Amino acid sequence: MSWDCGLRYVFSMSPALHHGGVCVLHDKEDLSRLEMVQRLAKDGCRLLQSHGKQGPERTSEQSDEAVRVCLRERGHNVLVLQRVSSEQPALAASARGGGGGGDRTENRHRRYTVVLGTPEKILEHLLSDLTLDEDHGTLPGSESDTLLDDFLLTYLVFMSTSDLCQALLGHYVTKRYRGKEDGKETLDRKRKVLHLVFQWMTLCRDFLREDEHVKLFMKTLCRYILDDLYEHPSLERDLRELQKLRQLHRRHTVDECSPHRKSKALFHQLSLKENGLQSRGIQKETKEVLCHVYVTIDSYLSVRVPAGVVAQQLLQAVAERMEIPQEELVLVAVSYSGGRLLVQPQDRLYSDALTAAGRLHVCRKDLNQVVSPFSENSESHQRTAHLLSMNTWDVAVALTNFDWAIFDSVHEQELVYFTFSRHASSHHTVSLELLLQRCNEVQLWVMTEVLLCPTLCKRVQLIKKFIKIAAHCKAQRNLNCFFAIIMGLNAAAVSRLNQTWEKVPGKFKRLFAELETMTDPSHNHKAYRDSFKKMKAPKIPFLPLLLKDITFIHEGNKTFHDNLVNFEKLHMIADTARLIRLCQRDHVGNGDTPKSSPEVRTYIDYLHIIDNQQTLFELSHRLEPRS
Repeated sequence: MSWDCGLRYVFSMSPALHHGGVCVLHDKEDLSRLEMVQRLAKDGCRLLQSHGKQGPERTSEQSDEAVRVCLRERGHNVLVLQRVSSEQPALAASARGGGGGGDRTENRHRRYTVVLGTPEKILEHLLSDLTLDEDHGTLPGSESDTLLDDFLLTYLVFMSTSDLCQALLGHYVTKRYRGKEDGKETLDRKRKVLHLVFQWMTLCRDFLREDEHVKLFMKTLCRYILDDLYEHPSLERDLRELQKLRQLHRRHTVDECSPHRKSKALFHQLSLKENGLQSRGIQKETKEVLCHVYVTIDSYLSVRVPAGVVAQQLLQAVAERMEIPQEELVLVAVSYSGGRLLVQPQDRLYSDALTAAGRLHVCRKDLNQVVSPFSENSESHQRTAHLLSMNTWDVAVALTNFDWAIFDSVHEQELVYFTFSRHASSHHTVSLELLLQRCNEVQLWVMTEVLLCPTLCKRVQLIKKFIKIAAHCKAQRNLNCFFAIIMGLNAAAVSRLNQTWEKVPGKFKRLFAELETMTDPSHNHKAYRDSFKKMKAPKIPFLPLLLKDITFIHEGNKTFHDNLVNFEKLHMIADTARLIRLCQRDHVGNGDTPKSSPEVRTYIDYLHIIDNQQTLFELSHRLEPRS
């Protein structure tokens, strides 16, 4: 590192670097807690320092926190840090590796967070800034812990997994500090690298298990730790933890191809109790999709199935739902060009990329269609009577349990993948896309049920029922489903049914108007945001709005400034994505989750949906023609 490198204070909140804003360095102890700065000083780097009269006054906390430090190498900026203040009491000097006795009595202590930087320098600062306790963990609630989480959630935006693996191995075995570190400092450096690895594997395991670079990295790191055990015996515990992670990884790979899972019947795989998607901290056994099995040109049954489902299993489940003998049905795949292919019983319907073989239609062997949504027969009356006979609370519980089974497996990193590379990495956003798809389907389901109801009085009863179900979903803190039902009732094809809405009792209209205020988009959905903040976890947010927030952050801020990573932008995205984690917190998983009747669960698991807007409007005008 050349002698022209230095540290500069910049008094600007803008990410852009302004030259000439050098302030007085009153006390070198101001930087005592920044380990990287200390090491730079040991390497012979100079600090820009003024000995004149007192420089710019720092009269407020805002101006104090606006101080930025710029690190330059070979005439180029490589890292920009900003001073932040923590409300936690300052640690003793012995815990932080230095500092005067006055620091122990401070109510607040100063640290530095990343604003801009190269990937290498961001990682270097992250490792140097970690403060581990005696149990090899970061101090609870520390800024370094948040910085670590930001980095692990968003690192793929600016570096590949392979690059991160190589950088971590380099920091573990580096010879850069040889002769400048004592044994304790060397051990601390290695422990920090291992702590980052453990956090990374714990947080992103689902996204890393198939990565060959990670497999080789884990194997190499274990070998390095074995080599270090003689000099640093305390690393033995870290080695055991790392080996456990490798064993879990291998066990999952073996189980994935077990004959037991392959032979499972579909109705068992659809059971929410036995086979609901695992929580984000546990490996999911298999990827799942919402399969659309069309029964007419316009309408389909929505069924959640494993991606490895075969035609015979799906046909059996659909036949049971429609109460038609399986022997009378066939499954046909219709390509986008219009070609028709009879699907054989053992054919897989989805590829490894989760793409379907084609648009799936179920037909009678002697007919082109199974049902017609326009037919005014007894089946339409039976469908309506079947739904009207169900308890509204049970229906809301079944909808919420279905959504929870998906939402509990959504990882916050999926939002980052979806925002930055939704096309290239769609296989990493399966759970997120499932929940978005489910939200859309619930909206269409509400419209379908109302518009397929042939009589006025029963349509009124249906609308009353959906209003109550929406209120129950809100009470159960399922805002994704709540929004979907309200949007379904507000859809043009339903809201235009004036004769039907006139018959709805006043108290239900008032309840609906009250629920509608929460979906009001004015002032950036202020009503929803205020209500959502007051709700305790666990809760399911309205996912489209969360994705909108992240997209606005992404589109409104540059990812790079002068070839430096804009880490402030990534922090904002990570902070928004962490809402997923907060919403999943304390989810009841000990058998106390509310249950609905098997009949209601079966109904909710197989929603009959018309997805053609033109068809829905034709049905609406059939029920109430234009005057």
